[in-house]
Amino acid sequence: MLYIGCPQWSSNAWKGNLFSSQCKNADMLSQYAQHFNSVEGNTSFYADPSPSTVLRWANSVPDDFKFTFKFNRRFSHELHLTNVQTELTDWLNLFTPILEKTGQIMLQLPKAFGPDDLPKLAQFISLLPKEVNYGVEVRHTAFFQKGEAEIALNQLLMANNINRISMDTRALFAVKPTTEALIDAQQKKPHLPVHAIATSTQPMTRFVIADLQNDYKPFYKPWLSKVKQWLDEGKTPYVFFHTADNREAPLLARQFCKDLGYNHKALNPFTGEKEAHQQALF
Repeated sequence: MLYIGCPQWSSNAWKGNLFSSQCKNADMLSQYAQHFNSVEGNTSFYADPSPSTVLRWANSVPDDFKFTFKFNRRFSHELHLTNVQTELTDWLNLFTPILEKTGQIMLQLPKAFGPDDLPKLAQFISLLPKEVNYGVEVRHTAFFQKGEAEIALNQLLMANNINRISMDTRALFAVKPTTEALIDAQQKKPHLPVHAIATSTQPMTRFVIADLQNDYKPFYKPWLSKVKQWLDEGKTPYVFFHTADNREAPLLARQFCKDLGYNHKALNPFTGEKEAHQQALF
C-alpha cells in the first residue's frame, strides 16, 4: 500500500480544483479524503484539538484513510522529551478515538537536538505504546554525516521499529526566492542532505518544491525509484508533497502517482475539476 497526500487538508486555494468551488471549511477534510488516503496532521504540532474535533476528524474520512499526526511541540521543543509521562498519556488518550485511522505519529525534533540527546529520545521511545506506529524527523547536521551519530540514531530507530522521516527540500532551495511564498518557505524549511533510509516498515518522505513552473524533476525522479523499491520490498511508504505555498501540492501528488504508474485515487478527476467539466457541458 502507498499512502499519498499533502501537508494539510484544508486550503481556500484548492476551491474549484481539489474542492468544489463552494466547499465549506467543515467539508474540506471529507472532500480531501475522496482523493488522497493520507495527510500530514501538522495542526497537532501547534495546538491540541478538542475531543469533539478529534471525533469529527475520525468521522470525516473513510476507514482506509490514515492520518499522520505530529506530537505537540511541547514534547520536543519545550519539555525536551524529559518528564513527559503524564503529558504523553493525556495526549495519547485525546487521540484514542482516531488511532485506528492514524498511520503513524511523527516526532519532529528541533535543530538543537543533537547526538548527546539520543538517550532522551531512547527514554521517550520507551514510554510509547507499541501498538502505534511512529516516525522521527531530525534536523541536527550530525545526523546527516554518515558518522557515529547517524549510525547510533538509525540503530535506535531500527531497534524500536520506528521510521526515520526524510524531508527533501533540495528543489525548494534550488530556486531563487523571488516571491513572498518562496522567501517564507526557505526561511522556515530545513536545508539538509537527503538520506533515504527505511528504519522500519513505513518509510516517510516529505518532498518540497518551489512550484510546478520550476524544474524539480532531477530531485523528484530518484524518489520514483526509491518508492518503487520500498513497495517491492513489501513496505508501506508514506509520501507527502509540498510546494512553497501548497497551492499546487495536490497536482504534484497526482503527478507522482502517474509517473510511478501506481493506481491511486488521486489520478481521478478532483471534485472541483468534475464540477467545472459539468458546468462546461451546459
